[in-house]
Amino acid sequence: MSAHSSRSPQGTPTADAAGAALGAFLAAYDAVLARWPVPVEPLTVRTPHGTTRVNACGPRDGRPLVLLHGGGATSTGWLDTVEALTAAGHRVLAVDLIGDPGRSRHDGDPLGGVPGLLGWLDAVLDRLDVPEADFCGHSYGGWIALEYALHAPARVGRLALLDPTQCFAGFRPGYLLRALPLFLPPRTAGRARSYLDWESRGSGLDAGWREVHALGHAGFPASRVVTGPRPTRLRLRTLGAPTLVLLAERSRAHDAGRVASAARSALPDATVAVLPGLSHHNLLTARPAELTGPLTAFLSGGA
Repeated sequence: MSAHSSRSPQGTPTADAAGAALGAFLAAYDAVLARWPVPVEPLTVRTPHGTTRVNACGPRDGRPLVLLHGGGATSTGWLDTVEALTAAGHRVLAVDLIGDPGRSRHDGDPLGGVPGLLGWLDAVLDRLDVPEADFCGHSYGGWIALEYALHAPARVGRLALLDPTQCFAGFRPGYLLRALPLFLPPRTAGRARSYLDWESRGSGLDAGWREVHALGHAGFPASRVVTGPRPTRLRLRTLGAPTLVLLAERSRAHDAGRVASAARSALPDATVAVLPGLSHHNLLTARPAELTGPLTAFLSGGA
């Protein structure tokens, strides 16, 4: 086997191939970030768990709004929502989750479970000198945002959950079966593209972001994902932050109607709506005005 082969005799990628894959991912990430319709200030935030990338935009004196992306999505996925959010006066802080594909680097202490993940987010806000903010999370980021609001209620003003997973109901078994091959070797970009196209029914995805997600899945040295159980109804009753739950009608991740019913039952004061025709993965990009309209109204203090 040539010294320049992309695979070792055991079939694992060589250091050269891994470096090339990471480079392709980062180039795709930067290309999508360059398309954001507002100026972006990339911030480097050091925490005990590693270096966190925060893509900040909007007025510096605006109310802080922390955006938490879904698993593998990176903060670049907010490209079609940040303009409306900053126009509404928010100082957007779009975070790359530690240990997930993105420009954050998990090169410090292990997270060690949910308390460590929430402690990492505490540290990010401390370093940014943000004592309190509004939070918006999509998918896995919605679960993190909800857990953080329960963990640190004094630091969360308003809470927006966009098709959140594992918050009010579980995944569809068929979705889990379809997603399982993504985590089995070999992890390839083609497999990730096929999964995204299946879930979104081949429509509404931003092509550049689709490539970021696919290349990150295949070429980023991600850490083990930190997950936990759904919050109990008893815990949810302690949630004090005004909450918005926006669900994708055609989400393959879960039954949107079932999630909406469970969310309304657990949080009677929350605003819950199902957005027609949208899927779990194209929710942020297919028809952004239908998402940002109710989102900005809620964050501005409306119902």
